[in-house]
Amino acid sequence: MAAEQDPEALAAARPLLTDLYQATMALGYWRAGRAREQAEFELFFRGCPFGGAFALAAGLRDCVRFLRAFRLRDADVQFLASVLPPDTEPAFFEHLRGLDCSDVTVRALPEGSLAFPGVPLLQVCGPLLVVQLLETPLLCLVSYASLIATNAARLRLIAGPKKRLLEMGLRRAQGPDGGLTASTYSYLGGFDGSSNVLAGQLRGVPVAGTLAHSFITSFLGTEVPPNPMLAPAASQGPRVDLAACVEAWLDRVCAHLGLGVQEPHRGERAAFVAYALAFPRAFQGLLDTYSVQRSGLPNFLAVALALGELGYRAVGVRLDSGDLLQQAQEIRKIFRTISAQFQVPWLESVSITVSNNINEEELARLAQEGSEVNVIGIGTNVVTCPRQPSLGCVYKLVSVGGQPRMKLTEDPEKQTLPGSKAAFRLLGADGEAPPTPRGPSQVPRPPALFLAHTGSPLLDVLQLVDEPPPQAGQELRVWPRGAQEACTVRPAHVEPLLRLWVRRGQLCEPLPSLAESRDFAQLSLSRLSPEHKRLEQPAPYRVALSDKLRALVDRLCAGGPS
Repeated sequence: MAAEQDPEALAAARPLLTDLYQATMALGYWRAGRAREQAEFELFFRGCPFGGAFALAAGLRDCVRFLRAFRLRDADVQFLASVLPPDTEPAFFEHLRGLDCSDVTVRALPEGSLAFPGVPLLQVCGPLLVVQLLETPLLCLVSYASLIATNAARLRLIAGPKKRLLEMGLRRAQGPDGGLTASTYSYLGGFDGSSNVLAGQLRGVPVAGTLAHSFITSFLGTEVPPNPMLAPAASQGPRVDLAACVEAWLDRVCAHLGLGVQEPHRGERAAFVAYALAFPRAFQGLLDTYSVQRSGLPNFLAVALALGELGYRAVGVRLDSGDLLQQAQEIRKIFRTISAQFQVPWLESVSITVSNNINEEELARLAQEGSEVNVIGIGTNVVTCPRQPSLGCVYKLVSVGGQPRMKLTEDPEKQTLPGSKAAFRLLGADGEAPPTPRGPSQVPRPPALFLAHTGSPLLDVLQLVDEPPPQAGQELRVWPRGAQEACTVRPAHVEPLLRLWVRRGQLCEPLPSLAESRDFAQLSLSRLSPEHKRLEQPAPYRVALSDKLRALVDRLCAGGPS
């Protein structure tokens, strides 16, 4: 099975990014003569993250890349030989050398899909030994990606559609791989871009960034630019000494603001001039290195107005400390007065960017009506997911040789659903409202018949793969998980959820681009009902079993034949 020829080929997860017990089980399967038996695993999660009622599926592209590159190298096999029993038969290691994923088939939710507990994100079919070895890498690739995408989606819902959100968490991420994953899937979840240059190169994530406080503090104000001359934006007219023009504007700005001309920091102003000379069409000032009101703001205005005389427009300012909301309002007010005073109308709409450990609560404050903030940079609180650091995905065996398998366990919540399954999303008709669940976290007793509104998802149904699919407009009896009684549903629309992406090692259709998956995620969220989209105490979304699947579960729980 040939590896994908793309810039990320070397970034694909390696086969030994796994737990040792996968290798010990592989040896056990091989010794038992079961290595090539056909088996199916499902990858899913048991509970929605962050106290919400939804998740976004992500990581499929990384999984496909991993499967297409999967091959144990000689060094890999030699290492396994060093950690397995010394009397392990050499033929086992020869078997490992020949492994690839050419007999593996994968069905999955498209990236950006709404995902709910118990519904497979991936179904992986193939030789038992091989698909067992895939468990840990696939969990690693899907769990964090889906967690990040979901966290980003929550932040986007809080911010609303108009604020620009930038992911700036690479330096706070859990290592280089975590940083790349966070930058990629925060974009899928609804962010507008990232500071991570590698995410731009490898994944096509829009990148953004300007300058840090270190750039500003490196200047004392005594530096002489090697070439302070700047040509007009239209390239017509003589070149102008920008630094001298800035000094002239500083007198006028300070007079208007009631400041002494010596108050703004010389070094900061020199840094702004240096940056403006390098980026006259994209000048942005970081205002809080010394004092926003007495230094950063007047220095920025002097440089912005000097650039304006030459036909350039400053693009924005950034704040990284203090009360961000209040400062943004004060700065916008000054922009408006300066704009009117010096008749530069573009100045009043200059973008204001804020950053500084912004969490969900602070984001809600910055997104409220009347906020003058345009762009919000979030780092730690998107890449580390502090409210819930793991999605808790699991990868469970559901069939071997076409026969269902089920884990019973002492904990009912950890029981698995047996057999090869299909999954469908039932949607309601326009104008028909679903009930809102009441009471504690337990799923309430469902009514005999309920419908969704405005085409919103009503519930997801899991059924055995050999059952006929649900039909729009026809009543269907289902068993919501956690409920003791069945209910009847009449969907207006039915959507199959799991698509065939890889058949016997071959990609069945091109994977959507990251930007396409991002658009799909936003479309999916827009269809979810407000009751399920609430970030605090949402109505739980129902996942139900078909009659036939419920009967199989009951039979296996009772110890009957499959």
